[in-house]
Amino acid sequence: MGMTRTIFIIFSLLLASACSTQPYVVKDTDISALEPVNVYVVRQGLHTGFVIPAAKIESLLPQLKDRFGNSPYMEFGWGDRDYYQNEEVNSGMTLKAVFWPTPTVVRVIAIPERPDISFADDELEILCLDKDQYALLLAFIESSFYKDENSKLIKTKLGYKGDSQFYQAIGTYYLTNTCNHWTARGLKSVEMNISPAFKLTPASIMSFMGRYNKTQTKQLCGS
Repeated sequence: MGMTRTIFIIFSLLLASACSTQPYVVKDTDISALEPVNVYVVRQGLHTGFVIPAAKIESLLPQLKDRFGNSPYMEFGWGDRDYYQNEEVNSGMTLKAVFWPTPTVVRVIAIPERPDISFADDELEILCLDKDQYALLLAFIESSFYKDENSKLIKTKLGYKGDSQFYQAIGTYYLTNTCNHWTARGLKSVEMNISPAFKLTPASIMSFMGRYNKTQTKQLCGS
């Protein structure tokens, strides 16, 4: 009976986390995109994130253009502030990130080459989004940044990977609200049939993407 109750509580928390935790799934937006776009889901270690063309997101968040210039692509990831911002992590950081609600950051990396070249050593899945889907993904990424009273992004720390920068984010990090749940919510925002609550690991994200792409007759926009 005790075990059954524990499982029920965990299951309820997982379900609640799918719809009640920030950043939220985006269901509509005033953002407009002009054409279908290829975006990428990338796995790097325990993290997953999105690689997208830089131009449109820079028009929504001009501080990114000020910071990164004319990079053709940008990678976006979301995670625990202490763990994500440190190249050298310890067990204390890990345990706190998993079991205690903690502040979050968005990491932005300028990607100077085509993603399939830049991430040749990483697991990468491509996704062709129509213009409406792309607008929803842009809205989801944009809404993940915390902004001050002047609608400005808040830098927290220089990144340790490539030309990168961390920014204060919306939401708190904990066991049922991880970087991979964030990626799943981005995919849910573009109307993919994914259950964010159950996407705890990077493998679960990439497996979903692999299965999805096997069902598509066209993976590349324009192909």
